Amino acid sequence: MGEVPDAPALRGGLRERVRLELVARQLDEQIAARYPVGQRLRILDVGMGSGAQALRLARAGHTITGLESDAGLLRSAQESLAGEPAGIRERVRLIEGDCRETGVHFLPGSFDVVLCHGVLMSEQDPDAMLAGLARMLAPGGLLSLLVRNADALAMAPGLTGDWDGALTAFDADSWTDRRGVIERADRLQALTAALAGIAAPLHTWYGVQVFTEWGADTGVPAPAELERLLAAEDRAGRTEPYRRIAALLHLCGVRG
Repeated sequence: MGEVPDAPALRGGLRERVRLELVARQLDEQIAARYPVGQRLRILDVGMGSGAQALRLARAGHTITGLESDAGLLRSAQESLAGEPAGIRERVRLIEGDCRETGVHFLPGSFDVVLCHGVLMSEQDPDAMLAGLARMLAPGGLLSLLVRNADALAMAPGLTGDWDGALTAFDADSWTDRRGVIERADRLQALTAALAGIAAPLHTWYGVQVFTEWGADTGVPAPAELERLLAAEDRAGRTEPYRRIAALLHLCGVRG
């Protein structure tokens, strides 16, 4: 595995760092498996946040369109982009807009890859959004989803001895994050059926944050230790039964 990036967009707590790096490795793996080396892809990042993945992919030579409804996050992405060389800046287009209205901004089949990372957690009825994202894909295009794993919601309360919370979480489809915000969670079986229904059936999936989600969000360790941690997380996210108790699921569907 390569060196862990240390760009400003990837700095933060340990959980954020692990999540971004694991998803980046998994996404690169899927792109390499589907497209010739050196091919410049058209990529749409829906709900791109501060633009960490978008900038990373632009640096790799791809053409990126970022769609974000939060003005503060959009400004953060614009500021990060402003510090990049001209050749990278010209490959990135940032748009303020609702992630549920991709059809307003883009024509069907406009992109080779569509990213939707962490967005479904805020959607009470994601089916329409997923269908809209699938329409944005060219034939054979890749849809990358990052969601909260509903089948692992009992892990956090269980590991802290909150047995009532753990028992309730087994049947829950939402959770309260560390900011006190209630967000939805998804189950692998249901999303597999949803992807089949929008003609972008599940191709492969990974667990993300099997270990680091459940402890304190400490500072990022020294590079050698971080690489060992990432190696363990990367393997767990690909290996049964560990990946099924990951905090997040990274699903990759392919447009038929």
